[in-house]
Amino acid sequence: MIKAKIVGAGGYGGVGLLELLLGHPEADAVELVDIDNAGTPIANLYPHLKSFTDLVITDSASEDVDVVFMATPDGVGMTLASDELEKGAKVIDYSGDFRFNTPEAYSEYASRIGLDTDHRAEALLKEAVYGLPELHRKEIVSDTRVIGNPGCFAVSCILGLSPALKNSLIESDGIICDCKTGVSGAGKNPSPAFHYPARYDNMNAYKLAGHQHVCEIERELGILAKADIKVTFTSQVVPVCRGIMSTLYGSMRESVSESDVVEAYQTFYSDDNFVRVFGSDVSVGSMDVRGTNYCNLVVSVDARTGKLRVVSYIDNLVKGQAGSALQNMNLLFDLPETAGLSSPGRYP
Repeated sequence: MIKAKIVGAGGYGGVGLLELLLGHPEADAVELVDIDNAGTPIANLYPHLKSFTDLVITDSASEDVDVVFMATPDGVGMTLASDELEKGAKVIDYSGDFRFNTPEAYSEYASRIGLDTDHRAEALLKEAVYGLPELHRKEIVSDTRVIGNPGCFAVSCILGLSPALKNSLIESDGIICDCKTGVSGAGKNPSPAFHYPARYDNMNAYKLAGHQHVCEIERELGILAKADIKVTFTSQVVPVCRGIMSTLYGSMRESVSESDVVEAYQTFYSDDNFVRVFGSDVSVGSMDVRGTNYCNLVVSVDARTGKLRVVSYIDNLVKGQAGSALQNMNLLFDLPETAGLSSPGRYP
């Protein structure tokens, strides 16, 4: 049985991973670490876990484990990763600490969110793998030590646009990512602007000067397109708890039917268990991925304007965070990629 440690266990990303591990056939969470609520049973903090686990939160890591999940803000994983790696553990980090392979790329990311642009574990950047299995499955193997989990917006946009750019269906310039997220994306301790009175019956765009996830979106799409990609990205928060809906636009290179584009998308993702492709005649919404590790893509061709429109739905806390982390763990330990993740969700 794989032994797992969760650092940042008290937050949404940490408890979301614990929920998944409790149903995993080959892995157990053996230690929960958080600077808050030390000494508190996790089931006291989250009563829905009562009778499922008796683990108690500790404020310092002590267990030797096989894998450490850093469900922590930027800057934490890079300070802890080396010690865990020396003990023989693999590290899967939720933040942007290991999403980039060069100090320069990390510096660009860090500058967007006001962080110190010097990486404190620079030597590890070269070996870190970007943890989006649908694009990097061949690199997420047993001898990989460090995974940088992708950002939630990045997951929805990259998965939504990759087939179109790989198959040269759309122009590489003029791409628009119009993205809406639920309030849980701000985490367990959000700013006052994300509390219920400010969010009820209210929608707004934010980070219009530049969202940090754009760095990874443009890099990954650029690799596929073999071109310099720049996207117009708008992040918006809407009054729902969880979920991301990204509406993605690109100019078609030539007249292609919607059925042909749907087929191209289905072929691109034919080996991916967690990406489902639909034509525009199917009614799909955020509820259909809520609580799951699935990404639902609705593909639409607007023949009148010559635009491709893809609507990408994920659960920001699962496919956008804990689910992707567990999917990466499965690959690292040569387990079925779907282990612990094959739930269809609940409806309504």
